[in-house]
Order: sequence, then structure tokens, then C-alpha cells
Amino acid sequence: MRLEITCQDRLGIAQDVLDILVRHEIDLKGIEIDKAGKIYLYFPNIEFAEFQHLMPEIRRIDGISDVKTTPYMPNEREKHQLATLLQTLPDPVFSIDPKGRVVLVNEAVIGGLEVNAEQIKGQEINDLVKGFNFIRWMETDDIQAQTHKVQFIEQDYIADIMPVMVADVEGGSILAGAVLVLKSEYRLGQQITVFNQTDAESFNRIQANSPAMKKIIREARKMAELDAPILIMGETGTGKELLARSCHLASRRAEQAFLALSCASLPDNVAETELFGYGPGAFGQSESKSGLFEQAQGGTLFLDEVGDMSPQLQAKLLRVLQDGSFRRVGDAKEVSVDVRIICTTHKDLDKMVQDGLFREDLYYRLNVMSLTIPSLRERKQDIVPLAERFVKQHSSKVGCRAPKLNRSCVEYLQTYPWPGNVRQLENAMYRAVSLMEGNELTKDNIQLPGTVSDLNYFSEEFEGSLDDAVKNFEKDLLRRLYPAHPSTRQLARKLGLSHTAIANKLRDYGINKKSVKL
Repeated sequence: MRLEITCQDRLGIAQDVLDILVRHEIDLKGIEIDKAGKIYLYFPNIEFAEFQHLMPEIRRIDGISDVKTTPYMPNEREKHQLATLLQTLPDPVFSIDPKGRVVLVNEAVIGGLEVNAEQIKGQEINDLVKGFNFIRWMETDDIQAQTHKVQFIEQDYIADIMPVMVADVEGGSILAGAVLVLKSEYRLGQQITVFNQTDAESFNRIQANSPAMKKIIREARKMAELDAPILIMGETGTGKELLARSCHLASRRAEQAFLALSCASLPDNVAETELFGYGPGAFGQSESKSGLFEQAQGGTLFLDEVGDMSPQLQAKLLRVLQDGSFRRVGDAKEVSVDVRIICTTHKDLDKMVQDGLFREDLYYRLNVMSLTIPSLRERKQDIVPLAERFVKQHSSKVGCRAPKLNRSCVEYLQTYPWPGNVRQLENAMYRAVSLMEGNELTKDNIQLPGTVSDLNYFSEEFEGSLDDAVKNFEKDLLRRLYPAHPSTRQLARKLGLSHTAIANKLRDYGINKKSVKL
């Protein structure tokens, strides 16, 4: 049984309590007095029923205000909390005495040595942990905490070695031993990875209700933690730049710059100076100018529509990816940079490589980590949530209450093919909110161009015969379906054709496991 006695801070009050126990021949196992004015007593061999008649007598002592039972003594609680903390740590932990003998270990040590705790206690720490002289360290006059590389069970660890000091009667401190916490290379790697995850919530800005987008976000989260280039593919308006920014914010480079360049919007010579800058004397300028690569040092450079990059720029970009260095325009000096590259394209780079329009070596450099954002018509579960988000955003901008989408509006949004994808949806909702009357959006509020094909396959500039158009459509369809059905028999069943017919078409169009990424 344990008692908690609340009392005043009076000289001799503890002795008054002990006198009562002595008179009644109560065996006291432990006593603690804390700074809050409480006395704790521990009687291991007595039940409450045997002791309760003494409670009123203790309460009558001058200065005592309350007496009650308690489930544990303060030191017991602290001991169990420390033991729980020690045992749950995944890293090996040793406690040693001033002579270097093991006093206490946790489960990670026991599991590593495959023996029980009693067999480890009393052993010399230098026999278990190699690479540091613990005895010599504890014999120094001014002992300080150390971090050292050591070996435990023939594996390398980083050891945090901390002295345990206790106060002496003269107000100083004396050495009572030491505590060692060992961290393996794997555990350190885990902790560094977590430390570098700057913005785990950066992907929350992307609507991902559909399975297709959830898969993209899962993959993007993992890629963001790495440092390799990322190639983001998808139709115009699918949100490639938003995904690129999210990857940057979730990377270790999040605190550094995120700079962007559209490869499709600038002439070749202008794009080159924008990217790489120029040296003194170039273009009649007396001073040099740094380009985006230098300005993005330590951060991320976003190259939009990299498929439109000229062969000359492709060669210079390849060199930066290979060597981490380049030359400014009109300058012979090498400039080294540490920049992560994220590229986007709506073009089929694989086909461009086959047609000789894009460098094969650069393509494989960029395509180490690739993400293909599905079109909006392929992620119908995201359409209404996106529309509602845009309605709220734009209602706030125009200063009105966000309207509801009625059933006809929802059905229309879900059946429309959205050739312009998310960007087109946002523009449509902005126009609808700006011109609406009332507090509900209907189908009639959504003004969109008509379309005769969900695929929106051909452009107005198409030239060729009907046979050419059919072959182009057929080739594109087979290339899209092949990754999900990567055998002629699977694809034949999907399209309702014979195995031989599909095999011939795949051969004619050069579609195989080497030419199509699965």
C-alpha cells in the first residue's frame, strides 16, 4: 500500500508521521518527500483495511491537510516511464558505470546480441562496442559528451556518448557513469530523409479523387524526395506545372528558388541566353549576365514544353545533366551548378526520338523519373470537385456567395470531353460565376464550344488522306492501349480482333516493349 500525504513545509512533520508508524509497529519500505509539500509512504506488507484506522490519527497531525492512497510512488512512476522509453527506442542503448561495466541495456541491444539482459549486465563495454576507449574517456578531468564512429556486432554505428553526473554534498558533481546511444547508417538515412521533407502537404493543392490521380500523387511524393530529373507528360491544361511546383516544395530544395522557362515561347538564341546567361563582351555588353541555371543554384529549374527545345539547346542541356557544368554564351569559363531539372511536354517524345526530332541520349536522361498526368476526361471523379473548388475561388474574387451546381450542370460537366482539360474547366467556371444570376449554376450557365469527338484527335492543320488519318488514329490507339495490355493476345481480346491481325499491326507501327514504356 502507498500513501500520499499533503502537508505544510514544517520542520519535524515527517518525524511526527514516522512516530505513529513506529508506535503501531508498521514496517515502512520507502519514503519520499517532494518540493510540492507532499510525503509519500510505501508499506509493502500491509493492506488498506489494516491501516485505515490510522488515517484519522495522521490527519490530526498539525500541518497535514489530506491523507489518501496512491497507486505509485513518484520514483516508481519515473522509473517505469524511463524503462518504457528506453525499451521502445529502436536504437541500441547502453548504460555503464564509472568502471565501464554495463548496468542497463534496451531491447535493441538484447535482440542484436541474441542473449538475455542478465548475461549482458556486468560485461565490459569495450568488449561489446569497439572503436572508442570508454575507460580513458571517463578518467579525464573535464569529461564532455562525445559523438564517435564505433562498431557493434561487426557493424558500423555512430555513437552519442554522454556522461551521467550527480550532485555531491559540496554543490559540485561527480561521475556516475555514462549512456551510449548507437545509430546505424540505415537509421541515420531514415532521419535525414524525414528531415529533408520540407512540405509534405504540398500535393494537397492537387485534386485527386480518381484512382488515376491518386496513383500519380503517390509516385510524385516518392520522386520528390530524390534528386533525379523528372519528366512530366500530359495534354495541355492538365496541371503539369502545378505538379512540378508540388514536387519542388516536397523536396529538400524547397527553400531555394523554383525558376521556370517556356521552351516554346522564345526564339532559340533568346532561350539560350535566358538559360545560360552570357559572358562579358557578348552582344556588345561590357558585363556578364547569369542565366536561370545559375539563378536556380541549389533549387529547381522548370523547363516547360521541353519537346520544343532546339537541337543546339538539347546538346547544352544534356551536358549540364551529365557534368553539372556549362559555358555562358560568348564565354570560355566553365560554370558549375547544382540544380534539379523538372521538364514537361504534351508531345510524344518517344515518337520524336524515333523520327530524329529529339536527342535519344537526352530523352533517356530526362526520362529517369516520369509521370503522365491523365486527361480530365480520364479522371471523371475529379471533375465536379474541381468545378466546386473553382466556383468557391472565383466567387470570392467577384464578391458573391458561392452558388450550387444543379443536377443538369453536374451531368453536363461530367459528359463534356474537356479538350482543354483543367485549364478549360477553370476558365468555364470563372465565366459562369462572373455572369450568373441567382444562387445556382445550371447547364445553361456553362458556355463551352461544341465537339463531335471526345478524343479531339485531329487539328485544323491536318493534311493527308482519310487512309492516313485512320492509320494515325489506329497507331495512336494501339500505343495508348499497349501498356495496359502488353501482349498481342490481351490486346486482341480487348479490341475484338484476331491475334494475328494485332501482331501484324503492332509490327507495322513499331509498337513493342522496347518502344513503349510499360
